[in-house]
This record gives sequence, structure tokens and C-alpha cells, in this order.
Amino acid sequence: MTDNPSPPGDPSPTEPLEYQHYGPPTPAEPRGTWQAAAGWSSRAPVRAAPTERRGLAAMPIIAVAIVAGLVSGAFSATAVSNLLRPQASVASNPPAATNVNQVRMDESSAVIDAVKQVAPAVVTIYSQGAGALNNVSGTGSGFIFDANGWILTNRHVVNGAQKVTVQLQDTRSFDATVYGIDTLTDLAIIKIDTTGLPTAPLGTSADLQAGQVAIAIGNPLGNFENTVTTGVVSGLGRQIRAGDATSSSSEQLNNLIQTDAAINPGNSGGPLVNSGGEVIGVNTAVNADAQGIGFTIPIDVAKPIMQQALKGEKLSRPFIGVRYSPLTQQLAKDQGLSVKNGALIGSGTAGTPAVLAGSPAAKAGLESGDVILSVDGTLIDESHDLSLLILPHKPGDTITLKVLHGSTTRDVQLKLGELPASG
Repeated sequence: MTDNPSPPGDPSPTEPLEYQHYGPPTPAEPRGTWQAAAGWSSRAPVRAAPTERRGLAAMPIIAVAIVAGLVSGAFSATAVSNLLRPQASVASNPPAATNVNQVRMDESSAVIDAVKQVAPAVVTIYSQGAGALNNVSGTGSGFIFDANGWILTNRHVVNGAQKVTVQLQDTRSFDATVYGIDTLTDLAIIKIDTTGLPTAPLGTSADLQAGQVAIAIGNPLGNFENTVTTGVVSGLGRQIRAGDATSSSSEQLNNLIQTDAAINPGNSGGPLVNSGGEVIGVNTAVNADAQGIGFTIPIDVAKPIMQQALKGEKLSRPFIGVRYSPLTQQLAKDQGLSVKNGALIGSGTAGTPAVLAGSPAAKAGLESGDVILSVDGTLIDESHDLSLLILPHKPGDTITLKVLHGSTTRDVQLKLGELPASG
């Protein structure tokens, strides 16, 4: 552990096949440089041409803090109903100001209480010898989700590290082992050998709404432990391509929560919390060229691998093997489809196949142009993406898909495969 750790090197270049990330073809990407909110580095920052970048968690140029459901945060404001009254009347009627002050106090109290619940479980993670660069150090964040030493963080914070050290809020330090790396998202689970630890309460990202209060807790720059920033849920279901600062690797990240709560280098792997003091996401990426735009992996996406770790199972994700686009009314009209919701199977860029050869989808007879309408009876729509509907399942489970093929609809039994690691 160093006083001014530098982020480690980045992971091996990968081809961001969309089937590996359950996302639709990448849309036109906004200008800007997306970086994983990496650890603070004492090395001079590396400047790259403005392309989409993702930082390396505990590595030199990462700015990751990724990347899922913000919670209750509906704080109401008091309306002023006497604006048209005489000035004297307004001046002699102070309750409105008192009510507004009370709302502000309630908001502050909610944030303070939420931080008190989660902050004791937020940790600083130091990684050494990560990636191709030996003796390179970096820092990131994480949070304890089980009292027996189980910690969730970002993959880029620990991937390839030769040594990982965790510092608790009470300043104790422990050597950690990397239990598993997620093959679907920028998540990883590490373990320290101790018990009786404080844990962060978990919420859900299933019912988040734009405008809800969002609280980010982490260790920006590797020096400011348990820093708290607040904002709102700015958007849901976001897609970005995150890469390192050298543009040598990139990764498609889907179904992210967007927030304007400040996320800085070193926040990677830290929790995003709702006003009820529950974790709704894992901070992951920021835009180096923008302010107030950060991204978080929904906690519901992380829960399956957290449960696998606690059971001593290998981290694995279910896999269908198709490239698809969520149907919109315009897309349905353009394709002459009779349905307006579903997942339209279609080929990717550069002639990549719509259905991967040998995949569960290929074995089940799915074809390009088919529309998957539902999974086990749950309709696919704006609130229920195909990728999210299969996440609760394990490789080897059999699911029932309702599929529109041409003008006919049929039920398809499909045995899920295991999503391979990218790269």
C-alpha cells in the first residue's frame, strides 16, 4: 500500500461483442471520454484523443466508479399560494418560509441517516502489480455486503492485480483474495479473512425513477475516505462504451443508471445509495469531458453473483447467444412488424451474426428477424429488457420464450448456456 498509489495497467483488449453484454447494437455515441473512475495516480496523467475511454480501476488512467435502482427520494416542495396578495399580507405570513426550511432539514436528515447506515461498510481497495505493469499501484472503493468479509467492487479495480489490500473505515487493513470476476459487467467480488464486519443494506434498482435522490460514497483520489456526494437519478437504462485512456481496450456497458452525484477517480466500486440508506448501484464510469454525468451498475444486476459467492459457487451468467434491439414504435413501423414491444433479433456491425453459431439460441432454432416477446410469461417492454429478465436464472436453466416468427407466434424452450468471459 503506497501513500500516493498509481492506477494499474488496463485489461487485455477485447472485442465488445454485444451478445456478451446482452445489449442492443451500440447507438451513435455522444462526444466525450468515458473512463472508469480509477484510482488516484501519482503519475502524470496520460492524454489521449477524445475517444470513449474507460479508466483502469487501480491502474494508471482509470476513472471508474461505475456498473443498478435508486430509491425513494421524493421530497416535496411547499407551494407559495399568496403571491398575488398585498405585500403586507405576504410579509406577515411566515409559515411558507418555515415549511420550506423544514423540507430542507428533512432532506438533509435523510441524507445524513443514509450515510450513517452505509459508510461504515465502505472500504478502500489498494491493488499492486496489476495488469502488464509490475509494481504499479492504484486505489478504488468497494463495500461489504456480508459480515464475513465479502466485498463487492469493480472488476477494473482488481483485475490482474498481484496483491490486493483492503482498508476498513476503522483503519484496519487486510490482505484480500479475488474470489471471482464477472463475465457480464464491470464487477468483481473479493474476500478478506475476518468476521463481524458492518454491512451495507441492499435495496433494489427495479423501481427507480428519474429524479430520485442519489448518494455516492467512496474514496476519491485515494486520499479522502468516505467522501459523500449527492444528486439525483438522472436517467435509466443507459448504454455507453467505456475504455481506458490509451484507447487500447473498450467495453460495452448496458442498462446503467445515470446520476449527477459527483463520481471521481477512486470512487470505482463504491456504492450509490438511496435516501433510505440502501445500496441501489455500484459506481463505475464518468465522462472526463463533462460534469454531472456518471454511471452506476444497478444493484439488481449484481445480486445474482453476490448470492453465488456466498454459496461458494463459481461466478457465472446465463447466456442466450443473440444480438438484438429493443423494439420501439418507429423500429416496429420500419420493419413492418405487428407488435410494438419485444427484442428484435438482428445482425450486428461488420456482418457479425445475429445468432451465434452453437449458442443456445441457435440450438433452439431462433433466427434473424424473430422477435422475442416474453420470457416465462413476462412481456418484454421498456421496463423489462430481455437481458434483465434472464439474469435471475443460472446457466443450465430452461426458460420459455414466446417468439414471433413472420406472422406466427410460438413458444420456444431454451436451455441457457454460460456467458463466456470476454477477451
